[in-house]
Amino acid sequence: MSVSADAGMPRPDRARATRTLTVTGLNHALHDGYTDLIYVLLPIWQAEFALSYGMLALLRGLYAGAMAGLQIPVGRVAERIDGKIILIAGTALSALGYVFAGFSGGVIGLGLALAMSGAGSSTQHPIASSAVSRAYGAGARGPLGIYNFTGDLGKAAIPAATSILLVIMSWRHTLLVIALAGLLVAICIALWMPSVGKGAEHAEHKAAASRHDGTGSGFPWLLAIGVLDTAVRMGFLTFLPFLLRDKGAALPTNGLALALVFIGGAAGKFTCGWLGARVGTLRTVLITEGGTAALIVAVLVLPLAPAIVLLPLLGVMLNGTSSVLYGTVPELTPAHQTERAFALFYTGTIGSGAIAPVIYGLLGDALGPTLATTATALTALAICPLAMVLARHLADQSRGNA
Repeated sequence: MSVSADAGMPRPDRARATRTLTVTGLNHALHDGYTDLIYVLLPIWQAEFALSYGMLALLRGLYAGAMAGLQIPVGRVAERIDGKIILIAGTALSALGYVFAGFSGGVIGLGLALAMSGAGSSTQHPIASSAVSRAYGAGARGPLGIYNFTGDLGKAAIPAATSILLVIMSWRHTLLVIALAGLLVAICIALWMPSVGKGAEHAEHKAAASRHDGTGSGFPWLLAIGVLDTAVRMGFLTFLPFLLRDKGAALPTNGLALALVFIGGAAGKFTCGWLGARVGTLRTVLITEGGTAALIVAVLVLPLAPAIVLLPLLGVMLNGTSSVLYGTVPELTPAHQTERAFALFYTGTIGSGAIAPVIYGLLGDALGPTLATTATALTALAICPLAMVLARHLADQSRGNA
């Protein structure tokens, strides 16, 4: 009979854990919404400041680059300062960035404001993920999946709300309203989120040492899987509109198809974290990546209507792996390095999301969109042997195989 590696670990305070998940989920929705809000504003800024497409891409890159590049330094700072304080400061800074964007009189001021907002958003992934992980202890996989899911809610809600506000007020006043929402979230963190500081770290350090127990060598495999999984997702989404167009899809149909993928993706993030907690990381990753590869091939070969019917399930598979991987980070990391590990993991996956479309795009130019999309399916299959190697380092396989 196998003995779980989590035996003997203290039970989490459920009320405290629920408050942590609620507040960090709200914060995640805000920051992910702030990130995608820029897409709504780019056409407005182009008309306002007479910007080229290259300059618009640079503005988007300033936000994303500041967010991705500062996550590892933030993770290191969180080893010395209460993560709650960092999360409050980062959320307030991100909101203030949009305040300054609303007052900007030119492209330089706008770029600096977006970089400031992106720097503030760099705090939320490593700090909030580790806070949820510590709050729930051995049962953190499912809650981390919920935390992951809340980001998709923000991506849908904040750009949509901004589009409505832009109908009734100027973009500058709209940004002030959006920034006010961010400042209110920072106040919510200050009032209701439990501390995630060094006191919690020291209390858990001894218990986490047995959980870690030499499994740190598995983290590079986890990071590699995360990078490839993100590459598959971004690569496929790059070609999907063109594949459907070649099957006869009109522009509204393409919009519907992407919406179906994103809806399925949100459901996948919500459910697969819990699935990983029940059947183990290996089985879940094999299901999601194998399903991703099979469904990509099916979308390639089927006519338009059945291909569209499959897209929500494909969205579940494309995004489901990410929740399982996020939930595995704490298992491979000592408690005092959780923020650093999450920062490294998020930096790797965000970087992959930026680079992968370029690589697959070049492949599409050389081989055509069908073969380039087939390459994304092969990449998904390549994750399966990596998952088998990773499984040797994971305690959850005793539960998955019980």
